[in-house]
Amino acid sequence: MINIDLSQKVILVTGASKGIGNAIAEFLMRMGAKVALHYNSDQKAVASLLTKYKDSESRPFQANLSNEEEVFSLFAEVEEAFGHVDTIILNAGVFIPHSTDTESKEWFAVWKKTIDINLHSVGLLTKLGIDHFMKKGKGKFIYIGSRAVFRGETEEYLAYAASKGGLVSLARSVARSFGKHNIVSFILSPGFTRTQMAESFINTYGAQKVLDEIALNELTKPEDLTSLVGLMCSGLMDHATGATIDINAGSHIR
Repeated sequence: MINIDLSQKVILVTGASKGIGNAIAEFLMRMGAKVALHYNSDQKAVASLLTKYKDSESRPFQANLSNEEEVFSLFAEVEEAFGHVDTIILNAGVFIPHSTDTESKEWFAVWKKTIDINLHSVGLLTKLGIDHFMKKGKGKFIYIGSRAVFRGETEEYLAYAASKGGLVSLARSVARSFGKHNIVSFILSPGFTRTQMAESFINTYGAQKVLDEIALNELTKPEDLTSLVGLMCSGLMDHATGATIDINAGSHIR
Protein backbone atom coordinates (compact mmCIF):
# COMPACT_ATOMS: atom_id res chain seq x y z
CA MET A 1 0.00 0.00 0.00
CA ILE A 2 1.35 3.43 -0.97
CA ASN A 3 1.28 6.01 1.79
CA ILE A 4 1.56 9.62 0.69
CA ASP A 5 2.89 11.60 3.65
CA LEU A 6 3.45 15.26 2.83
CA SER A 7 3.50 16.54 6.40
CA GLN A 8 7.06 17.86 6.12
CA LYS A 9 6.66 19.37 2.65
CA VAL A 10 6.40 23.04 1.71
CA ILE A 11 4.72 23.40 -1.68
CA LEU A 12 4.00 26.53 -3.73
CA VAL A 13 0.90 26.25 -5.92
CA THR A 14 0.27 29.07 -8.38
CA GLY A 15 -3.34 29.72 -9.29
CA ALA A 16 -4.64 28.01 -6.14
CA SER A 17 -7.95 29.85 -6.03
CA LYS A 18 -9.70 28.12 -8.94
CA GLY A 19 -10.01 24.93 -10.95
CA ILE A 20 -7.09 22.52 -11.11
CA GLY A 21 -4.92 24.61 -8.80
CA ASN A 22 -7.59 24.78 -6.13
CA ALA A 23 -8.16 21.01 -6.25
CA ILE A 24 -4.43 20.33 -6.06
CA ALA A 25 -3.96 22.73 -3.16
CA GLU A 26 -6.82 21.17 -1.20
CA PHE A 27 -5.49 17.65 -1.76
CA LEU A 28 -2.00 18.64 -0.61
CA MET A 29 -3.39 20.34 2.49
CA ARG A 30 -5.42 17.23 3.26
CA MET A 31 -2.19 15.22 3.01
CA GLY A 32 -0.59 17.51 5.57
CA ALA A 33 1.58 19.73 3.36
CA LYS A 34 2.26 23.37 4.10
CA VAL A 35 0.96 25.04 0.96
CA ALA A 36 1.81 28.51 -0.28
CA LEU A 37 -1.54 29.37 -1.85
CA HIS A 38 -1.00 31.85 -4.65
CA TYR A 39 -3.96 33.81 -6.01
CA ASN A 40 -4.46 36.92 -8.09
CA SER A 41 -7.91 38.27 -7.22
CA ASP A 42 -10.06 35.54 -5.65
CA GLN A 43 -9.00 35.82 -2.03
CA LYS A 44 -12.27 34.30 -0.80
CA ALA A 45 -11.58 30.92 -2.43
CA VAL A 46 -8.17 30.69 -0.78
CA ALA A 47 -9.60 31.85 2.56
CA SER A 48 -12.20 29.10 2.28
CA LEU A 49 -9.47 26.46 2.04
CA LEU A 50 -7.70 27.89 5.07
CA THR A 51 -10.96 27.85 7.02
CA LYS A 52 -11.66 24.25 6.01
CA TYR A 53 -8.19 23.12 7.09
CA LYS A 54 -7.82 25.17 10.25
CA ASP A 55 -4.84 23.21 11.55
CA SER A 56 -2.88 23.66 8.35
CA GLU A 57 0.20 25.88 8.37
CA SER A 58 -0.60 26.93 4.79
CA ARG A 59 -0.69 30.63 3.92
CA PRO A 60 -2.11 32.84 1.15
CA PHE A 61 0.04 34.93 -1.20
CA GLN A 62 -1.34 37.47 -3.68
CA ALA A 63 0.42 38.33 -6.94
CA ASN A 64 -0.44 39.38 -10.48
CA LEU A 65 1.77 37.06 -12.50
CA SER A 66 1.68 39.32 -15.55
CA ASN A 67 3.80 41.76 -13.52
CA GLU A 68 7.38 40.53 -13.17
CA GLU A 69 8.05 42.53 -10.01
CA GLU A 70 5.12 40.81 -8.34
CA VAL A 71 6.52 37.43 -9.41
CA PHE A 72 9.83 38.28 -7.74
CA SER A 73 7.98 39.44 -4.63
CA LEU A 74 5.82 36.32 -4.52
CA PHE A 75 8.78 33.98 -4.37
CA ALA A 76 10.62 36.13 -1.84
CA GLU A 77 7.56 36.24 0.42
CA VAL A 78 7.12 32.46 0.26
CA GLU A 79 10.79 31.93 1.11
CA GLU A 80 10.55 34.32 4.03
CA ALA A 81 7.34 32.77 5.35
CA PHE A 82 8.43 29.12 5.23
CA GLY A 83 12.23 29.24 5.11
CA HIS A 84 12.38 26.82 2.20
CA VAL A 85 10.30 25.32 -0.62
CA ASP A 86 10.28 21.63 -1.59
CA THR A 87 8.06 21.71 -4.69
CA ILE A 88 6.84 24.42 -7.05
CA ILE A 89 3.63 23.64 -8.93
CA LEU A 90 3.27 25.95 -11.92
CA ASN A 91 -0.43 25.84 -12.60
CA ALA A 92 -1.68 29.41 -13.04
CA GLY A 93 -2.78 30.28 -16.54
CA VAL A 94 -5.33 31.99 -18.72
CA PHE A 95 -7.38 30.57 -21.60
CA ILE A 96 -8.50 33.65 -23.52
CA PRO A 97 -10.06 33.33 -26.99
CA HIS A 98 -8.67 35.64 -29.69
CA SER A 99 -9.92 34.55 -33.07
CA THR A 100 -7.81 35.36 -36.09
CA ASP A 101 -10.87 37.27 -37.30
CA THR A 102 -10.05 39.85 -34.61
CA GLU A 103 -8.24 43.07 -35.51
CA SER A 104 -4.49 42.41 -35.31
CA LYS A 105 -3.60 44.83 -32.49
CA GLU A 106 -6.40 43.46 -30.31
CA TRP A 107 -5.37 39.89 -31.22
CA PHE A 108 -1.75 40.58 -30.28
CA ALA A 109 -2.73 42.18 -26.96
CA VAL A 110 -4.35 38.88 -25.93
CA TRP A 111 -1.30 37.01 -27.21
CA LYS A 112 1.03 39.11 -25.03
CA LYS A 113 -1.16 38.80 -21.93
CA THR A 114 -1.38 35.03 -22.37
CA ILE A 115 2.37 34.61 -22.85
CA ASP A 116 3.13 36.89 -19.88
CA ILE A 117 1.01 34.82 -17.49
CA ASN A 118 1.32 31.32 -18.94
CA LEU A 119 5.00 31.35 -19.92
CA HIS A 120 7.01 34.40 -18.81
CA SER A 121 5.97 34.04 -15.16
CA VAL A 122 6.66 30.30 -15.35
CA GLY A 123 10.14 30.97 -16.72
CA LEU A 124 10.92 33.44 -13.95
CA LEU A 125 9.59 31.19 -11.20
CA THR A 126 11.63 28.36 -12.69
CA LYS A 127 14.81 30.44 -12.49
CA LEU A 128 14.04 31.52 -8.93
CA GLY A 129 13.22 27.93 -8.04
CA ILE A 130 16.45 26.59 -9.55
CA ASP A 131 18.48 29.10 -7.54
CA HIS A 132 16.62 28.07 -4.37
CA PHE A 133 16.89 24.33 -5.02
CA MET A 134 20.60 24.52 -5.87
CA LYS A 135 21.25 26.06 -2.45
CA LYS A 136 18.91 23.60 -0.74
CA GLY A 137 20.37 20.59 -2.50
CA LYS A 138 17.16 19.30 -4.04
CA GLY A 139 13.71 20.26 -5.28
CA LYS A 140 10.84 19.49 -7.59
CA PHE A 141 8.91 21.30 -10.31
CA ILE A 142 5.46 20.24 -11.52
CA TYR A 143 4.25 22.00 -14.66
CA ILE A 144 0.58 21.90 -15.67
CA GLY A 145 0.67 21.67 -19.44
CA SER A 146 -2.10 20.86 -21.91
CA ARG A 147 -3.24 18.36 -24.49
CA ALA A 148 -3.10 21.33 -26.90
CA VAL A 149 0.71 21.00 -27.03
CA PHE A 150 0.51 17.62 -28.73
CA ARG A 151 -2.66 17.70 -30.83
CA GLY A 152 -3.00 21.44 -31.45
CA GLU A 153 -5.81 23.79 -30.48
CA THR A 154 -8.63 25.56 -32.28
CA GLU A 155 -7.74 28.80 -34.05
CA GLU A 156 -9.10 31.11 -31.34
CA TYR A 157 -6.62 29.73 -28.77
CA LEU A 158 -3.31 30.00 -30.63
CA ALA A 159 -1.62 31.91 -27.79
CA TYR A 160 -2.71 29.38 -25.20
CA ALA A 161 -1.33 26.47 -27.24
CA ALA A 162 1.94 28.29 -27.91
CA SER A 163 2.40 29.18 -24.24
CA LYS A 164 1.84 25.61 -23.10
CA GLY A 165 4.23 24.33 -25.76
CA GLY A 166 6.94 26.57 -24.36
CA LEU A 167 6.14 25.41 -20.84
CA VAL A 168 6.51 21.73 -21.75
CA SER A 169 9.85 22.29 -23.50
CA LEU A 170 11.07 24.26 -20.48
CA ALA A 171 10.02 21.51 -18.07
CA ARG A 172 11.83 18.83 -20.09
CA SER A 173 14.95 20.96 -20.31
CA VAL A 174 14.96 21.48 -16.54
CA ALA A 175 14.73 17.73 -16.04
CA ARG A 176 17.68 17.04 -18.36
CA SER A 177 19.83 19.88 -17.08
CA PHE A 178 19.45 19.65 -13.32
CA GLY A 179 18.84 16.00 -12.45
CA LYS A 180 22.41 15.61 -11.20
CA HIS A 181 21.62 18.38 -8.72
CA ASN A 182 18.66 16.41 -7.35
CA ILE A 183 16.15 18.67 -9.10
CA VAL A 184 13.34 16.83 -10.87
CA SER A 185 10.65 18.11 -13.19
CA PHE A 186 7.31 16.67 -14.32
CA ILE A 187 4.56 17.71 -16.71
CA LEU A 188 0.89 16.93 -16.27
CA SER A 189 -0.97 17.31 -19.55
CA PRO A 190 -4.72 17.59 -19.01
CA GLY A 191 -7.28 17.51 -21.74
CA PHE A 192 -10.52 19.42 -21.41
CA THR A 193 -11.14 19.69 -17.66
CA ARG A 194 -14.38 20.90 -16.10
CA THR A 195 -13.21 24.18 -14.59
CA GLN A 196 -14.41 27.76 -14.54
CA MET A 197 -11.76 28.59 -17.14
CA ALA A 198 -13.35 26.11 -19.55
CA GLU A 199 -16.91 27.32 -19.11
CA SER A 200 -16.66 29.81 -21.98
CA PHE A 201 -15.88 26.94 -24.35
CA ILE A 202 -18.81 24.90 -23.02
CA ASN A 203 -21.10 27.90 -23.31
CA THR A 204 -20.08 28.36 -26.94
CA TYR A 205 -19.95 24.76 -28.15
CA GLY A 206 -21.90 22.79 -25.54
CA ALA A 207 -20.75 20.00 -23.21
CA GLN A 208 -21.82 17.33 -25.69
CA LYS A 209 -19.16 18.44 -28.18
CA VAL A 210 -16.52 17.80 -25.54
CA LEU A 211 -18.02 14.45 -24.53
CA ASP A 212 -18.04 13.33 -28.16
CA GLU A 213 -14.26 13.84 -28.31
CA ILE A 214 -13.31 11.71 -25.30
CA ALA A 215 -13.23 7.95 -24.70
CA LEU A 216 -14.91 8.02 -21.28
CA ASN A 217 -18.46 8.84 -20.25
CA GLU A 218 -17.75 11.95 -18.20
CA LEU A 219 -15.57 15.02 -18.42
CA THR A 220 -12.31 15.11 -16.51
CA LYS A 221 -12.57 16.89 -13.15
CA PRO A 222 -9.75 18.79 -11.42
CA GLU A 223 -9.74 16.13 -8.70
CA ASP A 224 -8.69 13.54 -11.29
CA LEU A 225 -5.19 15.08 -11.33
CA THR A 226 -4.57 15.37 -7.62
CA SER A 227 -3.34 11.90 -6.63
CA LEU A 228 -0.62 11.98 -9.29
CA VAL A 229 0.52 15.36 -8.02
CA GLY A 230 0.70 13.91 -4.53
CA LEU A 231 2.93 11.07 -5.74
CA MET A 232 5.19 13.52 -7.53
CA CYS A 233 5.53 15.70 -4.43
CA SER A 234 6.25 12.66 -2.23
CA GLY A 235 9.38 11.61 -4.12
CA LEU A 236 7.91 8.29 -5.21
CA MET A 237 8.05 9.30 -8.89
CA ASP A 238 11.48 10.91 -9.10
CA HIS A 239 12.69 8.45 -11.74
CA ALA A 240 9.95 9.69 -14.04
CA THR A 241 11.63 13.09 -14.17
CA GLY A 242 11.05 14.76 -17.54
CA ALA A 243 7.95 12.70 -18.22
CA THR A 244 4.70 14.09 -19.53
CA ILE A 245 1.66 12.31 -18.13
CA ASP A 246 -1.54 12.64 -20.14
CA ILE A 247 -4.84 13.00 -18.30
CA ASN A 248 -7.30 13.65 -21.08
CA ALA A 249 -9.96 10.91 -20.81
CA GLY A 250 -8.56 9.18 -23.90
CA SER A 251 -9.21 12.12 -26.20
CA HIS A 252 -5.60 12.18 -27.43
CA ILE A 253 -3.52 9.04 -27.04
CA ARG A 254 0.19 9.17 -27.88
